[in-house]
Amino acid sequence: MQSPDNQSQQNRGIDWAAIARTLLVQVTVLLALAAAFIGYVNWSSEASFQEFIEASQPSARDPAPRPQASIPVHAVKGQATCDRKD
Repeated sequence: MQSPDNQSQQNRGIDWAAIARTLLVQVTVLLALAAAFIGYVNWSSEASFQEFIEASQPSARDPAPRPQASIPVHAVKGQATCDRKD
């Protein structure tokens, strides 16, 4: 049986290949996550922009303008209207 001192001297070598493989896997995962995040942000901003454009355009179901209210608007009692100074 080997002594603990003799065993530690034999295992002092650094496995550079394993370190390189680990770093390669980490960088690959990081790039994949970054690409997924950028793709999601791009997709969601395009979807939001399209929704904004559709909301600002008149609907095809309602081509006629809506009629104005037939009841005239009156000032609230006790409050005077403010004149605008230009």
